[in-house]
Amino acid sequence: MSLSAKDLVNDTLELVSLPSAVMRAMELLNHPDSSASDIGEIIAEDPALTTRLLKIVNSAFYGFPSRIDTVSRAITIVGTLELTDLVVGSSAIDVFAKLPDPLVNLQSFWEHSLYTGIVARLLSRHLRAPNTERCFIMGLLHDIGSLVMYQQQPELSRRALEAARDKSLPLPSAERDIFGFDHGEVGAQLMRCWNLPAGFLETARYHHQPSAAECYRLETATIHLADVISGMAHGTASGTGQAAALEPGAWELAGLTVDIMEPVVAEADAQFQEACAALLPRSRAA
Repeated sequence: MSLSAKDLVNDTLELVSLPSAVMRAMELLNHPDSSASDIGEIIAEDPALTTRLLKIVNSAFYGFPSRIDTVSRAITIVGTLELTDLVVGSSAIDVFAKLPDPLVNLQSFWEHSLYTGIVARLLSRHLRAPNTERCFIMGLLHDIGSLVMYQQQPELSRRALEAARDKSLPLPSAERDIFGFDHGEVGAQLMRCWNLPAGFLETARYHHQPSAAECYRLETATIHLADVISGMAHGTASGTGQAAALEPGAWELAGLTVDIMEPVVAEADAQFQEACAALLPRSRAA
């Protein structure tokens, strides 16, 4: 039987659907007649989501000077787009945490993803990008397709992980050999079903090959560099021990130079524990 990324996502979508409040907020965000207060009201209808969101924005990772007690206040301070992205990212972590343990250590997976998000945000600040928080969430979710593959096809995924580890292959190459597609394609398909913005789909799909991106090449190159840096400085999501391969020309594509890597890593290290405490479940933040 021939597999496709779409098949894998469709088979698991019922298990990994975002909360209805998140989906409705995303719909409103793309509606020209909606307001920030409309989005805030929808998020506030979900008590668990509201509690998690307020915990994050009041964390040391964000470091706002005064306490934020309501979603409407959070939108005023953080911004509508940024807060909605943050809701998506935190909800994705929560959704996958409820599934049975996959082939890899979930703690290591999300720590790599979170470190990648932190580095992506720092790189985007060097670029003076208009929305550094969106790069943060793109980095956080860049490998999420892997979790779908682990859940739906554990044996094939195990073969891909073993091939990557034993033959020193890049994981996407091993996945394409065995599945005919890689986790980037699966992640993009999942994000399409979640109705996430096109930039999320493209950075997920091409984060190992940013030169192939069509409309969001700068963002994709930023996530690619963040993924490579995270694998070198902190560890990989898959546990294969091999950092993602740097695509030639990626630094130039992002408009950055390699000499910023050392200070970015130092700053990411300084922020990492606070980010874990804010975004990851308590058992994974230690």
